[in-house]
Amino acid sequence: MRRSEGTEGARSGRPAGRGRHGIAGAAALLGAAALVVSALPAQALAAPPAPDPTGIVPGKGTSTPSLVDGIREQATAGGSAADAARGHLAAKKNRYRIADPGRDLRPVQTVATGGHETVRLQQKHRGIDVLGGQYVVRMEKKDGKRVVTGTSGKYFTGLTADTTPQVAEDTAVRRAVTATAQRLAHGRLAKGDVPRGDKGDKAAAKLTGTARRLVVLPRGAGVLTHHVTVRGTDPATGAPVLHEVYVDAKAGYPVLQYSGIKTFGGATPQSAPVPKTAAVKTAGTAKAADGDAGAKHPGVAGSGVKYDGTTVELGLFFDTARGEYVMTDHSRMWDTSKNVLSTWDARGKDVSEVSGRWPDGIKEFGSPTPGFGKDATEAGAVDAHWAAGKVYDYYRKVHGRDGLDGRGSTVNSLVGVTLFGGPYVNAFWDGEKMVYGAGDEKHYRTLSADLDVVGHEMTHGVVEHSANLVYAGQSGALNEALADYFGNAIAVDAAGIRMDDPDAGLMGGNLCRDKAPRQCAFRDLNDGASTSKNFLGVAFGTDNGGVHLNSTIFSGALWDMREDLGRTLADKIVYKALTEYMTPLDGFTEGREAVLAAARALGVQGKDMNTVKRSFNAHGIVPNWEQALGVDTDVLSAKLNTADSGTGAGGGWWVTSRSNDDGTEAYSVWAGRTDGSGSAKLVSPNDGRYHANPATDGRTVVWTAYSPAGVEVLSRPLAGGPTKKLYGNPDVTPAGVRVEGNVVAFETMDVFGARHVGYLRTGDKQPTWVDGGGTDVGTASPSLSHGRLAYAKVYPDGDTYRSGVEVLDLASGTRTLMKQLGTPEAIGRTAITGKHVFWLADEVVDQGQVAVRRANLDGTGTVDLSPEQGENALHASDLTASDDAVTVTAELPDSAYRNETLAKLWQFAADGSGGRARVSCNRGEQVAPAAAGGRQVVWIDGTTGTTDLVTRTRPAGRCG
Repeated sequence: MRRSEGTEGARSGRPAGRGRHGIAGAAALLGAAALVVSALPAQALAAPPAPDPTGIVPGKGTSTPSLVDGIREQATAGGSAADAARGHLAAKKNRYRIADPGRDLRPVQTVATGGHETVRLQQKHRGIDVLGGQYVVRMEKKDGKRVVTGTSGKYFTGLTADTTPQVAEDTAVRRAVTATAQRLAHGRLAKGDVPRGDKGDKAAAKLTGTARRLVVLPRGAGVLTHHVTVRGTDPATGAPVLHEVYVDAKAGYPVLQYSGIKTFGGATPQSAPVPKTAAVKTAGTAKAADGDAGAKHPGVAGSGVKYDGTTVELGLFFDTARGEYVMTDHSRMWDTSKNVLSTWDARGKDVSEVSGRWPDGIKEFGSPTPGFGKDATEAGAVDAHWAAGKVYDYYRKVHGRDGLDGRGSTVNSLVGVTLFGGPYVNAFWDGEKMVYGAGDEKHYRTLSADLDVVGHEMTHGVVEHSANLVYAGQSGALNEALADYFGNAIAVDAAGIRMDDPDAGLMGGNLCRDKAPRQCAFRDLNDGASTSKNFLGVAFGTDNGGVHLNSTIFSGALWDMREDLGRTLADKIVYKALTEYMTPLDGFTEGREAVLAAARALGVQGKDMNTVKRSFNAHGIVPNWEQALGVDTDVLSAKLNTADSGTGAGGGWWVTSRSNDDGTEAYSVWAGRTDGSGSAKLVSPNDGRYHANPATDGRTVVWTAYSPAGVEVLSRPLAGGPTKKLYGNPDVTPAGVRVEGNVVAFETMDVFGARHVGYLRTGDKQPTWVDGGGTDVGTASPSLSHGRLAYAKVYPDGDTYRSGVEVLDLASGTRTLMKQLGTPEAIGRTAITGKHVFWLADEVVDQGQVAVRRANLDGTGTVDLSPEQGENALHASDLTASDDAVTVTAELPDSAYRNETLAKLWQFAADGSGGRARVSCNRGEQVAPAAAGGRQVVWIDGTTGTTDLVTRTRPAGRCG
């Protein structure tokens, strides 16, 4: 049986924030990778080799071992398994170094099967949950005796952080919502972003925040945070939004945020996170009373035709109220929980309507006869209902697991969801139900039409109710890898496909309408991906830190093991590793150790154990694998350990934000020479506030500082002197600071998403707002050079609104609108030099491509250095310029994430000659560029899985 403790309640916060889509603003998202111990490679270094059959694997950054294996030690036979587990940890204090297990470990889950007990314990620091702090104790109980056979997981012994918050909960909610809105905006200002006053309907708030609880992030001594869930709709795409945001409870800075979606395909749609549903719907009949345990279930057998033309049996129920047979299967769980498997008609429902809620007006698929017809086939209902039963049967028959949560919970599948009424080629698990997109009419069938997709999504439910791997970074890639492994294993076995078939590893291959499986498969577990050749260091803003990008590195190792060891043994090993050894923050190295330990526990040895090890070795999952990743850049400042903070450069200096080595300190601003000479120096106070997003002109540094009271704009001379407060308003968040001489410019965003650019001269008490600060005009993305201020502008023009770029001559007050080549719907980042103005322009409804545009300072001579349309159009998101070159952060259009299509730096000559070139050939994400003069650029690079400030003085070229 299985017992699971309840979750804590949530409190709703106020709505706020509007934003736009894209990937700009990823400036410092890479830093989030290091915020959680072992979530990404930076925390996985120096992993010890696999232990002997009896041994201990030391923990990293903690005195508690990550694995104790091969023991048989007496435990208390009476009482609960959880009490016995904690008693064992207390009795072996010299081994585990856990001061008070009874106080600091809360029972989360106990699974008892066949005399084996697995207890999961959640770490608490001074009564507050520790993110990812989970320890597992494995025991055997028979003949009135109980023995401990092993332990594993993460217990962080170095936590000393105070747990008294200084930031109010409602402030944390506002900061979380604003941070999410800024991430969605990505520097873009679109026509719909202006509230418009009496010109039209006032912009409705698109995002809401819900305070969850206080959580300690396990970095060094610990970081106390407010956990806030932000839900809503992306104003640009209409896609549902769910971000998990952790706001520092001492200063109010969002130190970690990531999307909560668990999708089959990572790239479609962009920024479409999915929250957990608030309620679970069941079929229109009550459960049978306990006294009916021996009675026959009320269901009937029916049939339907799958997409591939096969007629299959379906478990149905005759709904007397509807007078129809409906897709509700009572048969499978009638002998346990009496819950059901139901398949619901969600055609006509937008993905935003089914995310985080149960949509109104949907019903189980129905038919007047037990034989479902063509309509149910084409909708994907037959495949979804049949496949849900197959996946349930696999877990129950092969692993003895009753449903996704192990306790026979209801299984709901929603089929036929669209995006804006058009194609939705994806599927997801939202914590309570499976949702399958309708596919499209050309290339992809409905997403339920492939058993491996259904198996993948349902396995996310199994993972959530066992190891609960955090869906970000390496732990998220493990989550995806396990979903792929079991999903594909179920499908391959059901189809009778040999493991050595070249197409056996394809995920989603049966979704094709008009192509061969390999041409439209989402992933291939036989792609040979390895850490040294294929690992991509990316921000949490991109694919949640690479959960799909890097998943086949690990799933490929598991798939190789399955081919070499055989299906039965491999599946048992992987399932045991998932349910008894893995914990929420495990990365690739810990995942390897979990699988090896599970294999030993199952008696695997000799050449079979060597096969398991070889499978991981072949994919580069070995100790210290991160150190083999090469780069072509010079490091100016390594391991920044920051999130959502950018860079600046000017006058031969760079500026950036840094934390300490373990990421526990609030950020400080540092500066150094762009030629790498000399030592970096601290610019900002180290006073507990978060000092972020700095800029410099080589004489003065300006930045934003986060504290419980608000977000302020500060400045200090590079040569030294006092730090000065330039601006602060508790109702708005300043960002995008720029400095030149005695002028500082920035933009603000309020809780309703209104954005305004302002500037201050030395001695000014209040900013001058370039748009007057009213509701009818919006301005954003300022840039400053040679006494001129450029910015994006949305303004009324008769009965409509226009988007453009305006330049303000600060000496004369003259304003000049740049000539556009079309009618932009949105304007992205701007940059201004002594010769030109550059900006990103979005004029066409497409897949997110934008033009890189340039004009003379008087508004004439507008040209596109990179057009919005055409084969090589860029998904550009950030921009910086010198007199010689303009550099953009951009992606190339693609249907899937690959190294070549991640955010990279592309450089153009300012005069438009010579085409474009890659600034660096580093593998991984490149964001937050700052022009340092000539063709030199400094930026934040994620290739090694950490956040490094790097530079190159010239472009690298075409990069192959």
